Amino acid sequence: MFQCKTVWNKMAPLARASSTLCRQSGKREVLRHVRRPVLAHQALMSSGATGGGMENTLYVLLVGATCLGGGVFVYRTLSRDKARYDDRLSDISSRWSEQREQGPAQAEPQQGAADPSITESVVKEVSPEASETAFKVPTLEVATEAPAVEAPVTGARITGTCLTDAESADPSSLGESAEPGLAAWQNVTESASDPPPASAMSPVEPALPEVPEHAPYLLIGGGTASFAAARSIRARDPGARVLIVTDEADLPYMRPPLSKELWFSDDPSVTETLRFKQWNGKERSIYFQPPSFYVSPRELQTVENGGVAVLMDRKVTHMDVRGSKVKLSDGTEISYDKCLIATGGVPRNLQVIERAGEEVKKRTTLFRKIEDFRALEKVSRELKSITIIGGGFLGSELACALGRRSADLGLEVVQMFPEKGNMGKVLPEYLSNWTTEKVKKEGVTVLTDAVVKNVSYKDGKVQIRMKDGRVVKTDHVVAAVGLEPNVELARSAGLEVDSDFGGYRVNAELQARANIWVAGDAACFYDIKLGRRRVEHHDHAVVSGRLAGENMTGADKPYWHQSMFWSDLGPDVGYEAIGIVDSNLPTVGVFTKATAKDTPRAVTELSGTGIRSESETEAVAGAVAGAVAGAAGAPAPPPQQKEDYGKGVIFYLRDKVVVGIVLWNVFNRMPIARKIIKDGEEHADLNEVAKLFNIHDD
Repeated sequence: MFQCKTVWNKMAPLARASSTLCRQSGKREVLRHVRRPVLAHQALMSSGATGGGMENTLYVLLVGATCLGGGVFVYRTLSRDKARYDDRLSDISSRWSEQREQGPAQAEPQQGAADPSITESVVKEVSPEASETAFKVPTLEVATEAPAVEAPVTGARITGTCLTDAESADPSSLGESAEPGLAAWQNVTESASDPPPASAMSPVEPALPEVPEHAPYLLIGGGTASFAAARSIRARDPGARVLIVTDEADLPYMRPPLSKELWFSDDPSVTETLRFKQWNGKERSIYFQPPSFYVSPRELQTVENGGVAVLMDRKVTHMDVRGSKVKLSDGTEISYDKCLIATGGVPRNLQVIERAGEEVKKRTTLFRKIEDFRALEKVSRELKSITIIGGGFLGSELACALGRRSADLGLEVVQMFPEKGNMGKVLPEYLSNWTTEKVKKEGVTVLTDAVVKNVSYKDGKVQIRMKDGRVVKTDHVVAAVGLEPNVELARSAGLEVDSDFGGYRVNAELQARANIWVAGDAACFYDIKLGRRRVEHHDHAVVSGRLAGENMTGADKPYWHQSMFWSDLGPDVGYEAIGIVDSNLPTVGVFTKATAKDTPRAVTELSGTGIRSESETEAVAGAVAGAVAGAAGAPAPPPQQKEDYGKGVIFYLRDKVVVGIVLWNVFNRMPIARKIIKDGEEHADLNEVAKLFNIHDD
């Protein structure tokens, strides 16, 4: 060290002089735009006597050695510090693992370790002899004091200077006075490095409530309209959190198969699987989506990217529109930002049955839900006779379905209604009578002009007495006499109910209030072509639910869609209808002989779906839009055979304008019918209009 200092004292004046000359010379040369400036004259850079001309070799060697030595020193210092740091971490980790294996009883601090409550220094000052090495032992304080640099141990902080390499390796170099402090330091670090309790290491998060307190999109009702709205909302707002509240114990499902395809299944476990074969033989489930499609209501508020949750077996009993919240049947409250009411309807019952007593009510089915299908399917296998009251869509479909299995089960099926024929309120009389004969061929006893006067239970049978004196004795009754819109929330929500058609009155955007929409069977909407209406069919539920979902996300679209409906009397006879189809209106029918492809079975084989409204395409209407004008020049249809209603088109007129159309065994032509009603024009010859549906093509 002393030799280096002597050399430096000798060389320092020369180094300073050379550095000054180099800077001055460099500045002059740069200002003169010299490409390679000479930093100093060789004579001045010499280490020998002035003017000796000696080379500056000694100067270069000195500077290079200094830089090299400094780099080596920095590298060695950093390497030793990193090694000490790694060793310390390894030591702490090993002690922690050993204490964890020993158990909590042996993991307590050893005797002599520092107490966390101590606030005074536990380390004595280093002796004067040791002070020449210039260092103090660290002092310890509890972590509840003012903020300080945190140590890598729990519950304490460290102040003071660090030990040197030699002192860390040999504690005896600090002298005897440092031993107690060092022992205390080791004990404290060992105690502080103990693992915290399990409750502290993995805190238990509070359980999420089963029912979310808030839903940005709340859909009341678990039917087709709600599901269509949920998908529409998610399509426009991928991160939306949608909650469906339903009083049923099932996920959203389609209702049409309950009275159609499910009854023709050969699977004995169809009531459990709820899977069925369509008329084309393809199998599908009654549910719109499997359970994996939905998220749990408990996780709806926290799940990433939102989702659709279904809260089953819950009924909304009260609605606070001003507070934007609802109350459930169990007293739980849910707030919302936007709400859709899609409560559907409740099956009507005959007053004579409601007054008949409990024995009759227990033997009566109001067909609407999955549980009703299961109950009636079980009854059809266990009992000997079933009577269906009602001649509309549902009653006629159930009559045909039960009639098909009556021969195999030894079941007597009776259908009664006050009209002159099946679906007498919809079809013209001649077609209604033809349909009645079709139902009879299925093995059903049909009683027309039957007005129920009294129902009673006697001798183990339900007795139905009609006004004309006829009496029917049966084991079970199915009441299929229509649907009553569910408007129970109207009073608490302050919503208007239409006095003529029932249901919640909504505007063209299906909106009842500022943040409340209504869709499906419960919506009484204004049709721009046909006036105010309320429709109870699957296609309307799909379209109105989809539109309501779009408007809930800000679309503000009016409802202009002319919904359709369909009914199948087994796999061989079916029809689709649109607009106002009322048998009291004047009608014009155009029929021709049906072929093998003119059946519900054939159309499902072509479209691949049993829900025919899903296979509609507006492109068909656009492709044939210009055909109306060109149809006038086509030849007249061939003459029909008497009472051969194989397939055809029935037009319903009001003031000479077509307001409704029924396609009898004519499928996938609904967009054409929709356009005819939308145009609202008078037609001099409806035979020419019927050609648009290609009913004469083989």
